Amino acid sequence: MKSIGIIGVGEIGRAIVTGLCEEVDRRRRPEVHLSPRGARTAAELAERYDGVRVCADNQQVVDRSEVVIIAVRRSDRHGALAGLRVDGDKVVVNVMAGVGNDELSRILATDAPPVRAIPLPAVRERRAVTVTYPAHPVVNSLFEGLGGVLPVADEAAFDVFSALTGTLTTHYWYLATLTSWAVDHGIPADDADGYIRSLFQGVGRALSDGNRTLHQLAADHETPNGNNERIRTTWFDPGNSEALGKALDGLLGDLRRQPPDQAAGQPQPG
Repeated sequence: MKSIGIIGVGEIGRAIVTGLCEEVDRRRRPEVHLSPRGARTAAELAERYDGVRVCADNQQVVDRSEVVIIAVRRSDRHGALAGLRVDGDKVVVNVMAGVGNDELSRILATDAPPVRAIPLPAVRERRAVTVTYPAHPVVNSLFEGLGGVLPVADEAAFDVFSALTGTLTTHYWYLATLTSWAVDHGIPADDADGYIRSLFQGVGRALSDGNRTLHQLAADHETPNGNNERIRTTWFDPGNSEALGKALDGLLGDLRRQPPDQAAGQPQPG
């Protein structure tokens, strides 16, 4: 594809542009057209990368692009998208959390069928698998180059993956809680923070071993009656597991009901 437009340049928009441009040969970069939404971020990206331009308005983004990524917040969708003219030959990528393709098609009043996607911040490093629905060769190619793509069979499956993304900040909060516990026991804050980061960066690298299941990885990090087994069985007990499942079920239910302007689980575009 030669040209990509992004309407709504927040955290996810920035990550996509960075992944497309950072340490990529200029001859392989697409033209990127950014909306004036998120003006400061858009201006920074245009200054940093050749071929990235800030447009006068959202209609200009659409007109200049083959692929149009809609990355505004759900609550801003009507104000940002109403009145846009989107020809049927455009490829529209819907990364708005909690906004289904049918609703987006109604707002845009276009024959161009949208493709839903869940790009994560790690696409900036081209290291995140992006879930899409329905499969589309152009969209698949775009996200394959940003770390991988996982097309799913239907919107129900897409919603499950969307709910899973709602656990990201819980992981960070878990690490922050471990750090605070260490500080409460007399460890200097910088030492605790650095150690926790190092500890779990190693765990993250182990996840690249696709030959072992997650349960096998857990078992390989445990010894019988050892420290890891003790914390896992006393803190992450069946009750905790059930509570996590119920929280995910509740989020999934909200995603499928699509309540008005309620934030969904995945990282929100700006």
